[in-house]
Amino acid sequence: MNRMKNLIIAFISLLWLMTCACTENVPDRGSQEPPPQEEPLAEINLTRAIELADNAINAHFTGSGMAMARYYNPYTGTRSDEKGSVWMYTSAIEAVNAILHGLQTEKGKGDASLYNKHYTRFVEVLGNLYDNADYYLGTFSLTSYTQTKEWTVYGVNRGSSKGGAKVEGIENVYDDQMWLVRELLESYKLTGNAAYLEKAEYLTEYVLDGWDCTIDANGNESGGITWGPGYVTKHACSNGPMVSPLVWLHELYKGKNDEVTYRYIDAGDKKTRKTTSLKKSDYYLTFAKKIYEWQKEALLRGDGVYDDMMGGCTPGTPEWETIDGVVYRKGITCRDKVGPAISYNSGTMLSGAADLYRATADGKYLSDGKKLSDASFAFFAKKGTNLPDHYTYNISGFNNWFNGVLMRGYVDLFPVNDKVSTYIATFQQNLDYGYDHFLYKGFLPTNLLVGWSQNNSNNRTEGMFSFAFAAEYAVLSRYEMTK
Repeated sequence: MNRMKNLIIAFISLLWLMTCACTENVPDRGSQEPPPQEEPLAEINLTRAIELADNAINAHFTGSGMAMARYYNPYTGTRSDEKGSVWMYTSAIEAVNAILHGLQTEKGKGDASLYNKHYTRFVEVLGNLYDNADYYLGTFSLTSYTQTKEWTVYGVNRGSSKGGAKVEGIENVYDDQMWLVRELLESYKLTGNAAYLEKAEYLTEYVLDGWDCTIDANGNESGGITWGPGYVTKHACSNGPMVSPLVWLHELYKGKNDEVTYRYIDAGDKKTRKTTSLKKSDYYLTFAKKIYEWQKEALLRGDGVYDDMMGGCTPGTPEWETIDGVVYRKGITCRDKVGPAISYNSGTMLSGAADLYRATADGKYLSDGKKLSDASFAFFAKKGTNLPDHYTYNISGFNNWFNGVLMRGYVDLFPVNDKVSTYIATFQQNLDYGYDHFLYKGFLPTNLLVGWSQNNSNNRTEGMFSFAFAAEYAVLSRYEMTK
C-alpha cells in the first residue's frame, strides 16, 4: 500500500515539474519574435546571377587580354584552347549589363545592399570586357549599295592584337554588330559613359549601310539586311535584333535636334545615289519600323513564329554594278523562306513589338506581340518532356542562349500583356530546378532538367550558356521587382 502511494506521489511530482518547465519556456505572447521572413525572390535571383557570372568570368577568361575559352569543365577544372567568337564574348557583356540593371533597380526600390557591394566592381568588369573586345576589331573597305567606305568593325574571330582581327567578307557578320549595339546602348544607359553611345551609333551606321535599299520593279526598297557583307541570304538574326536598339536610339534623341547624314537610292530613276540629312530621332524610328515590317512580311510563318532566313537569292553570291562610273553592290532578290524556326528569332521580334508599341502607341505592334507570345510559347515550350509540370525548351546547338532571348521578349512585353507571366514562370522554374538539384562548383549543366553526365569528361559547358543563365536570373530579378 505504501509502495503504491509513493508511486502516485512521484507521478504527480513529475507532472508538476513538466508543467513548470513548459510554462517557463513559453514567452509572453506580446513579446514573441516574428517568424523569419523568406528572402524575396528578386534578391535570390540577383544573388544567383552574380554567383554564376563571377564563376563564369573566372573560369573562361584568362590574362590581361581576357581571352575567352569557349568551354570549361567544372568537374575536371579544365578550359578549352578554342577561343570564343565575338558573339560568345558578348554574352559576358550581356550578363554584366543585366546584373547592373538589376542592382540599379533594387537600389531604386530602397535596398542598396547588393548595389553597394557589387555595382562598382561590375562597372569595372564591363569596362575591361569592352576594352579587350578590341581583339576582335579590324578595318576593311566595303562597297555597299550606296557607297564605298572604310569601316572598323568586329570580326567573328579573335585576332592576335587589338584591332588586328580579320574582318573582310565573311569574316564579319551584321548580327554580331547588332548584339554589341544592344549591349553598348544598355551600358550607356546604366553608366552614362558617352563612349558606349558613340560606338553604338558607329556600329548602327555600319549595320544600316547593309540595308538593301535598291529599288524593285514596284518602286519600293528591296529591304532586308544580309547575314553579313559577304553573304546574300537575309536572316531573321541579321534583322530582328536591330529593331529594339533603333527604338532606344530614337528615345535617346527624341526632342533633340541632332541629325544624321545618310545615303539612299532615288526611287524615280532607281539608280542615282543621293545624300540627305534627317533628325536622328526620326531616322532611327523610321528604320526600326522598316526592319520590323520587312521581317514580318518576309519571314513570319503560318503557325505564327519566325523562320530563319530568306534563301533562293539572286544572285547567289555578292555582285557589283557600275553606275555613272562608280561601283556599287547589286540588289538581291530572295524567294524562299527557310527554316527552322528558332526561339531567338521570335524573341527579338517580341522585344521589337513591345518597344515599338511603347514608342508609337500603335496598336498593331501590341496585337503582333500578343499573337507572337502565344504562338511562340505553343511552338517552343513542351510540357512534361523531361519532368512533369515543367516545360522543356530545345537546348541543342546554341538554343540555351537563344531561349534566353525569347524569355527577354516575354519580359519586355509583360507591361502591356500580363498573360506572358505564365510563360516567364517556366524559365524561373527551370533555372531553379537546375540550381537546386545540379549546381556544381558554381556552374549549371547544359540541361537544367536532366543534369550532368556520369562521365566527367562530358561535362564541359559553353561559356555563353553560363552567361545566359546568369543574364536570365538577373532579368528575372528585375522583372520580380517591377512587375
